[in-house]
Amino acid sequence: MTTTFETGPGQLFIGGRWREAADGARTEVTDPATGQVITTVAEAGAADVDAAVRAARETFDAGEWPGLGGRERGRVLHRVAELIRANAEELAALESLDVGKPITLARAVDVTNAANDYEHFAALAHSLDGAVRDVPMNALAYTRREPVGVAAAITPFNFPLILAGSKIGPALAAGNTVVHKPADETPLSALYMARLFQEAGLPDGVLNVVTGAGPVAGEALLRHPGVDKVAFTGSTAVGRHVASTAGAALKPVTVELGGNAAHLVFEDADLEKAVGAVIKAFVFNTGQFCMGGPRLLVARPVYATLLGILAEAVPGVPVGDPRDPATVVGPMAGEKHLRKVEEYVELARKEGGRIVCGGERLDLNGGFYYRPTVVADLPNDSRVVQDEIFGPVLTVQPFDTEDEAVALANSTPYGLASGVQTGSLARAHRVAARLQAGIVWVNDWALLDPAVPFGGVKASGFGREYGPEALAAYTKVKSVVVSLD
Repeated sequence: MTTTFETGPGQLFIGGRWREAADGARTEVTDPATGQVITTVAEAGAADVDAAVRAARETFDAGEWPGLGGRERGRVLHRVAELIRANAEELAALESLDVGKPITLARAVDVTNAANDYEHFAALAHSLDGAVRDVPMNALAYTRREPVGVAAAITPFNFPLILAGSKIGPALAAGNTVVHKPADETPLSALYMARLFQEAGLPDGVLNVVTGAGPVAGEALLRHPGVDKVAFTGSTAVGRHVASTAGAALKPVTVELGGNAAHLVFEDADLEKAVGAVIKAFVFNTGQFCMGGPRLLVARPVYATLLGILAEAVPGVPVGDPRDPATVVGPMAGEKHLRKVEEYVELARKEGGRIVCGGERLDLNGGFYYRPTVVADLPNDSRVVQDEIFGPVLTVQPFDTEDEAVALANSTPYGLASGVQTGSLARAHRVAARLQAGIVWVNDWALLDPAVPFGGVKASGFGREYGPEALAAYTKVKSVVVSLD
Protein backbone atom coordinates (compact mmCIF):
# COMPACT_ATOMS: atom_id res chain seq x y z
CA MET A 1 0.00 0.00 0.00
CA THR A 2 1.32 3.45 -0.87
CA THR A 3 0.17 6.45 1.15
CA THR A 4 0.96 10.12 1.63
CA PHE A 5 1.29 12.20 4.76
CA GLU A 6 1.18 15.85 5.68
CA THR A 7 4.66 16.81 4.56
CA GLY A 8 4.32 17.81 1.00
CA PRO A 9 4.20 14.72 0.44
CA GLY A 10 7.70 13.40 1.14
CA GLN A 11 9.53 16.36 -0.32
CA LEU A 12 12.75 18.03 0.75
CA PHE A 13 12.42 20.98 3.10
CA ILE A 14 14.88 23.70 2.04
CA GLY A 15 14.78 27.38 2.92
CA GLY A 16 11.29 27.07 4.36
CA ARG A 17 9.87 25.53 1.16
CA TRP A 18 8.88 22.02 0.11
CA ARG A 19 10.47 20.83 -3.11
CA GLU A 20 11.29 17.71 -5.09
CA ALA A 21 14.86 16.56 -5.61
CA ALA A 22 16.63 18.39 -8.46
CA ASP A 23 16.64 15.25 -10.60
CA GLY A 24 13.17 14.13 -9.49
CA ALA A 25 14.49 10.98 -7.79
CA ARG A 26 12.40 9.30 -5.12
CA THR A 27 13.01 6.33 -2.86
CA GLU A 28 10.67 3.83 -1.23
CA VAL A 29 9.93 3.64 2.48
CA THR A 30 9.02 0.18 3.81
CA ASP A 31 6.89 -0.91 6.77
CA PRO A 32 9.09 -3.40 8.71
CA ALA A 33 6.01 -5.12 10.11
CA THR A 34 4.85 -6.26 6.68
CA GLY A 35 7.73 -5.70 4.29
CA GLN A 36 5.40 -3.59 2.15
CA VAL A 37 6.15 -0.16 0.65
CA ILE A 38 4.16 2.50 2.48
CA THR A 39 5.24 5.65 0.62
CA THR A 40 8.08 7.30 -1.27
CA VAL A 41 10.14 10.35 -0.39
CA ALA A 42 12.44 12.62 -2.37
CA GLU A 43 15.99 11.29 -2.72
CA ALA A 44 18.39 14.20 -2.43
CA GLY A 45 21.53 14.44 -4.50
CA ALA A 46 24.58 16.67 -4.15
CA ALA A 47 22.77 19.62 -5.77
CA ASP A 48 19.95 19.41 -3.23
CA VAL A 49 22.37 19.23 -0.32
CA ASP A 50 24.19 22.24 -1.70
CA ALA A 51 20.90 24.15 -1.87
CA ALA A 52 20.10 23.21 1.73
CA VAL A 53 23.51 24.26 3.04
CA ARG A 54 23.34 27.52 1.10
CA ALA A 55 19.92 28.25 2.57
CA ALA A 56 21.23 27.55 6.07
CA ARG A 57 24.33 29.68 5.44
CA GLU A 58 22.40 32.65 4.05
CA THR A 59 20.00 32.51 6.98
CA PHE A 60 22.78 32.32 9.53
CA ASP A 61 24.78 35.13 7.91
CA ALA A 62 21.68 37.33 7.80
CA GLY A 63 21.76 37.14 11.59
CA GLU A 64 18.04 36.93 12.32
CA TRP A 65 18.15 33.64 14.24
CA PRO A 66 21.48 33.99 16.10
CA GLY A 67 20.68 37.64 16.78
CA LEU A 68 17.22 36.88 18.10
CA GLY A 69 18.49 36.23 21.61
CA GLY A 70 18.36 33.08 23.66
CA ARG A 71 15.08 33.89 25.34
CA GLU A 72 13.24 34.27 22.03
CA ARG A 73 14.90 31.18 20.56
CA GLY A 74 13.79 29.31 23.66
CA ARG A 75 10.20 30.41 23.12
CA VAL A 76 10.22 28.89 19.62
CA LEU A 77 11.62 25.62 20.99
CA HIS A 78 8.98 25.61 23.73
CA ARG A 79 6.31 25.90 21.02
CA VAL A 80 7.90 22.96 19.22
CA ALA A 81 7.63 20.87 22.41
CA GLU A 82 3.98 21.89 22.77
CA LEU A 83 3.24 20.95 19.15
CA ILE A 84 4.90 17.55 19.60
CA ARG A 85 2.59 16.88 22.53
CA ALA A 86 -0.43 18.16 20.61
CA ASN A 87 0.41 15.83 17.70
CA ALA A 88 1.65 12.98 19.88
CA GLU A 89 -0.66 10.29 18.55
CA GLU A 90 0.13 11.01 14.91
CA LEU A 91 3.87 11.17 15.58
CA ALA A 92 3.77 7.89 17.51
CA ALA A 93 1.84 6.18 14.73
CA LEU A 94 4.27 7.52 12.13
CA GLU A 95 7.31 6.35 14.11
CA SER A 96 5.75 2.93 14.64
CA LEU A 97 4.91 2.59 10.94
CA ASP A 98 8.32 3.75 9.75
CA VAL A 99 10.63 2.01 12.26
CA GLY A 100 8.51 -0.98 13.29
CA LYS A 101 8.58 0.38 16.83
CA PRO A 102 5.89 -0.93 19.22
CA ILE A 103 3.25 1.78 19.46
CA THR A 104 3.30 1.75 23.27
CA LEU A 105 7.05 2.38 23.22
CA ALA A 106 6.70 5.10 20.59
CA ARG A 107 4.14 6.93 22.73
CA ALA A 108 5.81 6.54 26.11
CA VAL A 109 9.44 6.91 25.09
CA ASP A 110 10.02 8.43 21.66
CA VAL A 111 7.36 11.13 21.51
CA THR A 112 7.56 11.97 25.20
CA ASN A 113 11.35 12.25 25.18
CA ALA A 114 11.37 14.27 21.95
CA ALA A 115 9.09 16.86 23.55
CA ASN A 116 11.23 16.84 26.68
CA ASP A 117 14.36 17.35 24.57
CA TYR A 118 13.14 20.57 22.99
CA GLU A 119 11.71 21.80 26.28
CA HIS A 120 15.04 21.17 28.01
CA PHE A 121 17.09 23.00 25.40
CA ALA A 122 14.54 25.81 25.29
CA ALA A 123 15.27 26.36 28.98
CA LEU A 124 19.02 26.33 28.33
CA ALA A 125 18.83 28.69 25.35
CA HIS A 126 18.94 31.80 27.49
CA SER A 127 21.53 30.42 29.93
CA LEU A 128 24.47 30.74 27.56
CA ASP A 129 26.89 33.15 29.11
CA GLY A 130 30.54 34.02 29.28
CA ALA A 131 32.83 34.92 32.15
CA VAL A 132 34.88 37.86 33.29
CA ARG A 133 38.53 36.86 33.86
CA ASP A 134 40.93 38.46 36.29
CA VAL A 135 44.05 39.54 34.37
CA PRO A 136 47.21 41.32 35.60
CA MET A 137 47.15 44.05 32.96
CA ASN A 138 44.93 47.12 33.15
CA ALA A 139 42.18 45.59 31.04
CA LEU A 140 38.74 44.06 31.18
CA ALA A 141 38.82 40.48 29.86
CA TYR A 142 35.69 38.49 29.22
CA THR A 143 34.48 35.55 27.12
CA ARG A 144 31.46 35.16 24.84
CA ARG A 145 29.79 31.97 23.68
CA GLU A 146 28.73 32.24 20.06
CA PRO A 147 27.07 29.76 17.64
CA VAL A 148 29.40 27.82 15.36
CA GLY A 149 27.31 28.49 12.22
CA VAL A 150 25.78 25.81 10.01
CA ALA A 151 25.43 22.45 11.76
CA ALA A 152 24.98 19.16 9.91
CA ALA A 153 22.87 16.64 11.86
CA ILE A 154 23.10 13.09 10.50
CA THR A 155 20.84 10.70 12.41
CA PRO A 156 20.19 6.92 12.49
CA PHE A 157 17.17 4.70 11.96
CA ASN A 158 16.48 3.38 15.44
CA PHE A 159 15.29 6.49 17.34
CA PRO A 160 14.56 9.05 14.61
CA LEU A 161 12.64 11.55 16.76
CA ILE A 162 14.82 11.42 19.86
CA LEU A 163 18.22 11.44 18.18
CA ALA A 164 17.18 14.27 15.88
CA GLY A 165 16.06 16.28 18.90
CA SER A 166 19.30 15.62 20.75
CA LYS A 167 21.14 17.44 17.92
CA ILE A 168 18.66 19.94 16.50
CA GLY A 169 17.59 21.10 19.98
CA PRO A 170 20.99 22.30 21.23
CA ALA A 171 22.06 23.51 17.79
CA LEU A 172 19.05 25.82 17.48
CA ALA A 173 19.15 26.85 21.13
CA ALA A 174 22.71 28.09 20.63
CA GLY A 175 21.71 30.11 17.54
CA ASN A 176 22.95 27.86 14.74
CA THR A 177 21.17 26.90 11.56
CA VAL A 178 20.81 23.21 10.70
CA VAL A 179 20.72 20.80 7.78
CA HIS A 180 19.26 17.48 8.95
CA LYS A 181 19.86 14.26 7.02
CA PRO A 182 17.76 11.46 8.60
CA ALA A 183 18.44 7.77 7.99
CA ASP A 184 17.34 6.71 4.52
CA GLU A 185 15.23 3.87 6.02
CA THR A 186 13.30 6.09 8.45
CA PRO A 187 12.75 9.65 7.13
CA LEU A 188 9.10 10.22 7.91
CA SER A 189 9.16 11.82 11.35
CA ALA A 190 11.97 14.18 10.27
CA LEU A 191 9.73 15.57 7.54
CA TYR A 192 6.77 15.79 9.89
CA MET A 193 8.91 17.68 12.40
CA ALA A 194 9.92 20.20 9.73
CA ARG A 195 6.25 21.12 9.42
CA LEU A 196 5.93 21.50 13.19
CA PHE A 197 8.99 23.74 13.33
CA GLN A 198 7.47 25.91 10.64
CA GLU A 199 4.20 26.06 12.57
CA ALA A 200 6.12 27.01 15.72
CA GLY A 201 7.47 30.11 13.98
CA LEU A 202 11.01 29.04 13.15
CA PRO A 203 12.30 31.44 10.45
CA ASP A 204 12.77 30.03 6.95
CA GLY A 205 16.16 28.47 6.35
CA VAL A 206 16.99 27.83 10.01
CA LEU A 207 16.10 24.13 9.72
CA ASN A 208 16.46 22.26 6.43
CA VAL A 209 15.72 18.55 5.91
CA VAL A 210 17.19 16.48 3.09
CA THR A 211 16.20 12.83 2.73
CA GLY A 212 18.33 10.41 0.78
CA ALA A 213 21.07 7.79 0.83
CA GLY A 214 24.01 8.12 3.19
CA PRO A 215 26.71 7.55 0.54
CA VAL A 216 25.21 10.33 -1.60
CA ALA A 217 23.31 12.92 0.45
CA GLY A 218 25.13 12.16 3.69
CA GLU A 219 28.54 12.29 2.06
CA ALA A 220 27.75 15.53 0.25
CA LEU A 221 26.64 17.10 3.52
CA LEU A 222 29.69 15.85 5.39
CA ARG A 223 32.09 17.25 2.79
CA HIS A 224 30.31 20.53 2.06
CA PRO A 225 32.60 23.51 2.76
CA GLY A 226 29.62 25.52 3.99
CA VAL A 227 29.09 23.23 6.99
CA ASP A 228 30.78 24.41 10.19
CA LYS A 229 29.94 21.56 12.58
CA VAL A 230 29.04 17.87 12.15
CA ALA A 231 26.99 15.78 14.58
CA PHE A 232 26.57 12.10 13.72
CA THR A 233 25.00 9.06 15.32
CA GLY A 234 25.47 5.68 13.67
CA SER A 235 27.82 2.75 13.29
CA THR A 236 31.44 2.85 14.40
CA ALA A 237 32.66 2.08 10.87
CA VAL A 238 30.83 5.05 9.36
CA GLY A 239 31.67 7.18 12.39
CA ARG A 240 35.40 6.71 11.75
CA HIS A 241 34.87 8.01 8.22
CA VAL A 242 32.80 10.94 9.47
CA ALA A 243 35.38 11.91 12.10
CA SER A 244 38.34 11.63 9.75
CA THR A 245 36.61 13.60 6.98
CA ALA A 246 35.49 16.36 9.33
CA GLY A 247 38.91 16.39 10.97
CA ALA A 248 40.67 16.80 7.65
CA ALA A 249 38.56 19.92 7.08
CA LEU A 250 39.24 21.10 10.66
CA LYS A 251 35.53 21.02 11.51
CA PRO A 252 34.37 20.24 15.06
CA VAL A 253 32.53 16.93 15.20
CA THR A 254 30.64 14.85 17.73
CA VAL A 255 30.06 11.18 17.00
CA GLU A 256 27.88 8.84 19.04
CA LEU A 257 28.63 5.39 17.70
CA GLY A 258 28.09 1.69 18.30
CA GLY A 259 27.82 0.03 21.67
CA ASN A 260 28.03 -3.43 23.19
CA ALA A 261 27.28 -2.76 26.83
CA ALA A 262 27.98 -5.18 29.64
CA HIS A 263 25.37 -5.73 32.34
CA LEU A 264 26.95 -7.00 35.56
CA VAL A 265 24.86 -8.98 38.06
CA PHE A 266 26.57 -9.62 41.40
CA GLU A 267 25.54 -12.30 43.85
CA ASP A 268 24.09 -9.72 46.27
CA ALA A 269 21.68 -8.33 43.65
CA ASP A 270 17.91 -8.57 43.98
CA LEU A 271 17.45 -11.20 41.25
CA GLU A 272 13.75 -10.53 40.75
CA LYS A 273 14.42 -6.87 39.97
CA ALA A 274 17.63 -7.68 38.12
CA VAL A 275 15.89 -10.01 35.68
CA GLY A 276 13.44 -7.31 34.67
CA ALA A 277 16.30 -4.90 34.02
CA VAL A 278 18.28 -7.54 32.12
CA ILE A 279 15.38 -8.33 29.78
CA LYS A 280 14.57 -4.65 29.24
CA ALA A 281 18.22 -3.95 28.48
CA PHE A 282 18.44 -6.38 25.57
CA VAL A 283 14.91 -6.33 24.06
CA PHE A 284 14.25 -2.57 24.36
CA ASN A 285 13.49 -1.22 20.88
CA THR A 286 13.86 -4.79 19.54
CA GLY A 287 17.53 -4.70 20.58
CA GLN A 288 18.18 -1.84 18.13
CA PHE A 289 19.54 0.37 20.88
CA CYS A 290 23.18 1.44 20.91
CA MET A 291 22.96 1.75 24.71
CA GLY A 292 21.29 -1.64 25.09
CA GLY A 293 22.74 -4.37 27.29
CA PRO A 294 23.44 -7.40 25.05
CA ARG A 295 26.26 -8.81 27.26
CA LEU A 296 25.20 -10.25 30.60
CA LEU A 297 27.96 -11.01 33.13
CA VAL A 298 26.74 -12.98 36.14
CA ALA A 299 28.45 -13.94 39.41
CA ARG A 300 28.99 -17.71 39.33
CA PRO A 301 26.96 -18.47 42.50
CA VAL A 302 23.78 -17.18 40.80
CA TYR A 303 24.70 -17.94 37.17
CA ALA A 304 22.69 -21.15 36.74
CA THR A 305 19.72 -19.71 38.61
CA LEU A 306 19.60 -16.57 36.48
CA LEU A 307 19.93 -18.58 33.25
CA GLY A 308 17.01 -20.73 34.34
CA ILE A 309 14.86 -17.68 35.06
CA LEU A 310 15.72 -16.18 31.66
CA ALA A 311 14.90 -19.47 29.90
CA GLU A 312 11.40 -19.30 31.35
CA ALA A 313 10.80 -15.55 31.16
CA VAL A 314 12.21 -14.46 27.79
CA PRO A 315 9.92 -16.65 25.60
CA GLY A 316 6.98 -14.92 27.29
CA VAL A 317 7.98 -11.44 26.12
CA PRO A 318 5.23 -10.36 23.68
CA VAL A 319 6.54 -10.26 20.10
CA GLY A 320 4.30 -9.13 17.28
CA ASP A 321 2.52 -6.38 15.40
CA PRO A 322 3.94 -3.03 16.55
CA ARG A 323 0.50 -1.46 16.29
CA ASP A 324 -0.78 -3.79 19.03
CA PRO A 325 -0.46 -1.96 22.39
CA ALA A 326 0.52 -5.24 24.08
CA THR A 327 3.58 -5.76 21.86
CA VAL A 328 6.97 -5.32 23.53
CA VAL A 329 9.23 -6.54 20.70
CA GLY A 330 8.40 -5.55 17.15
CA PRO A 331 10.18 -6.28 13.87
CA MET A 332 13.72 -5.37 12.99
CA ALA A 333 13.90 -2.14 10.98
CA GLY A 334 14.67 -3.95 7.73
CA GLU A 335 15.68 -7.15 5.99
CA LYS A 336 19.42 -6.40 6.18
CA HIS A 337 19.21 -5.90 9.95
CA LEU A 338 17.32 -9.17 10.32
CA ARG A 339 19.90 -11.06 8.24
CA LYS A 340 22.71 -9.66 10.38
CA VAL A 341 21.09 -11.03 13.55
CA GLU A 342 20.55 -14.42 11.91
CA GLU A 343 24.20 -14.58 10.85
CA TYR A 344 25.45 -13.86 14.37
CA VAL A 345 23.19 -16.47 15.98
CA GLU A 346 24.36 -19.04 13.43
CA LEU A 347 27.96 -18.07 14.24
CA ALA A 348 27.18 -18.57 17.94
CA ARG A 349 26.06 -22.13 17.17
CA LYS A 350 29.25 -22.81 15.21
CA GLU A 351 31.38 -21.46 18.06
CA GLY A 352 29.76 -23.81 20.56
CA GLY A 353 27.21 -21.43 22.02
CA ARG A 354 24.16 -22.91 23.72
CA ILE A 355 20.87 -21.39 22.57
CA VAL A 356 18.93 -21.09 25.81
CA CYS A 357 15.84 -19.74 24.04
CA GLY A 358 14.89 -18.14 20.73
CA GLY A 359 17.38 -18.42 17.90
CA GLU A 360 15.03 -18.14 14.93
CA ARG A 361 12.89 -15.85 12.81
CA LEU A 362 9.23 -15.39 13.57
CA ASP A 363 7.06 -15.71 10.47
CA LEU A 364 4.44 -12.99 10.84
CA ASN A 365 2.72 -10.98 8.08
CA GLY A 366 5.86 -10.89 5.94
CA GLY A 367 7.64 -8.69 8.51
CA PHE A 368 11.23 -8.75 9.75
CA TYR A 369 10.77 -10.45 13.12
CA TYR A 370 13.30 -12.33 15.24
CA ARG A 371 12.58 -14.06 18.53
CA PRO A 372 14.45 -12.71 21.59
CA THR A 373 17.45 -15.00 21.97
CA VAL A 374 19.69 -15.94 24.90
CA VAL A 375 23.07 -17.58 24.22
CA ALA A 376 25.34 -19.14 26.87
CA ASP A 377 28.74 -20.91 26.93
CA LEU A 378 30.56 -18.69 24.43
CA PRO A 379 34.20 -17.75 25.03
CA ASN A 380 34.91 -14.07 25.61
CA ASP A 381 36.86 -13.76 22.36
CA SER A 382 33.86 -14.91 20.30
CA ARG A 383 32.77 -12.37 17.71
CA VAL A 384 29.23 -12.82 18.99
CA VAL A 385 30.40 -11.47 22.35
CA GLN A 386 32.79 -8.83 21.03
CA ASP A 387 30.79 -7.37 18.13
CA GLU A 388 27.72 -5.15 18.15
CA ILE A 389 24.84 -7.34 16.91
CA PHE A 390 22.11 -4.67 17.23
CA GLY A 391 19.24 -7.05 17.69
CA PRO A 392 17.38 -8.93 20.46
CA VAL A 393 20.28 -11.26 21.32
CA LEU A 394 21.79 -11.67 24.81
CA THR A 395 25.06 -13.47 25.55
CA VAL A 396 25.58 -14.69 29.14
CA GLN A 397 28.96 -15.28 30.80
CA PRO A 398 29.91 -16.14 34.40
CA PHE A 399 32.56 -14.41 36.52
CA ASP A 400 34.20 -15.26 39.84
CA THR A 401 35.52 -11.97 41.18
CA GLU A 402 34.77 -8.26 40.93
CA ASP A 403 38.07 -7.70 39.14
CA GLU A 404 37.20 -10.36 36.56
CA ALA A 405 33.75 -8.85 36.04
CA VAL A 406 35.24 -5.40 35.35
CA ALA A 407 37.89 -6.87 33.04
CA LEU A 408 35.26 -8.75 31.03
CA ALA A 409 33.03 -5.67 30.87
CA ASN A 410 35.89 -3.55 29.52
CA SER A 411 37.18 -6.19 27.11
CA THR A 412 35.35 -5.05 23.95
CA PRO A 413 36.28 -2.07 21.76
CA TYR A 414 33.09 -0.26 22.80
CA GLY A 415 32.31 2.03 25.71
CA LEU A 416 28.89 3.65 25.41
CA ALA A 417 26.92 2.27 28.36
CA SER A 418 27.14 -0.26 31.15
CA GLY A 419 25.05 -1.51 34.07
CA VAL A 420 25.51 -2.89 37.57
CA GLN A 421 23.06 -4.94 39.64
CA THR A 422 24.09 -5.09 43.29
CA GLY A 423 22.76 -4.61 46.80
CA SER A 424 25.98 -2.95 47.91
CA LEU A 425 26.17 0.83 47.60
CA ALA A 426 29.94 0.73 48.00
CA ARG A 427 30.30 -1.83 45.21
CA ALA A 428 27.99 0.16 42.94
CA HIS A 429 30.17 3.27 43.18
CA ARG A 430 33.43 1.31 43.07
CA VAL A 431 32.53 -0.68 39.96
CA ALA A 432 30.88 2.26 38.17
CA ALA A 433 34.12 4.23 38.51
CA ARG A 434 36.10 1.40 36.85
CA LEU A 435 33.78 0.72 33.91
CA GLN A 436 34.87 2.23 30.61
CA ALA A 437 31.55 3.70 29.52
CA GLY A 438 29.96 7.09 29.00
CA ILE A 439 26.99 6.22 31.25
CA VAL A 440 26.52 3.57 33.94
CA TRP A 441 23.13 2.52 35.30
CA VAL A 442 22.81 0.93 38.72
CA ASN A 443 19.93 -1.45 39.49
CA ASP A 444 17.99 -0.55 36.34
CA TRP A 445 18.59 0.20 32.67
CA ALA A 446 17.93 3.02 30.18
CA LEU A 447 17.18 5.71 32.75
CA LEU A 448 17.55 8.68 30.42
CA ASP A 449 16.69 12.36 30.71
CA PRO A 450 17.70 15.39 28.62
CA ALA A 451 19.50 16.79 31.68
CA VAL A 452 21.88 13.80 31.85
CA PRO A 453 24.63 13.70 29.20
CA PHE A 454 25.48 10.50 27.35
CA GLY A 455 28.10 9.54 24.82
CA GLY A 456 30.92 7.14 24.22
CA VAL A 457 34.53 6.35 24.89
CA LYS A 458 36.84 4.13 22.82
CA ALA A 459 35.10 2.96 19.62
CA SER A 460 31.77 4.33 20.82
CA GLY A 461 32.74 7.85 19.86
CA PHE A 462 33.36 11.17 21.56
CA GLY A 463 31.40 14.24 22.56
CA ARG A 464 28.22 14.30 24.61
CA GLU A 465 24.54 14.66 23.85
CA TYR A 466 21.99 16.03 26.33
CA GLY A 467 22.67 18.33 29.23
CA PRO A 468 24.53 21.63 29.06
CA GLU A 469 27.46 19.63 27.69
CA ALA A 470 25.55 19.21 24.42
CA LEU A 471 24.79 22.91 24.18
CA ALA A 472 28.48 23.75 24.64
CA ALA A 473 29.34 21.56 21.64
CA TYR A 474 27.38 23.88 19.34
CA THR A 475 29.17 27.05 20.45
CA LYS A 476 32.62 28.58 20.15
CA VAL A 477 34.33 30.74 22.73
CA LYS A 478 35.49 34.22 21.85
CA SER A 479 37.68 36.25 24.23
CA VAL A 480 37.41 40.05 24.36
CA VAL A 481 40.12 42.10 26.08
CA VAL A 482 39.45 45.81 26.50
CA SER A 483 42.30 48.09 27.54
CA LEU A 484 41.42 50.38 30.44
CA ASP A 485 44.45 52.65 30.02
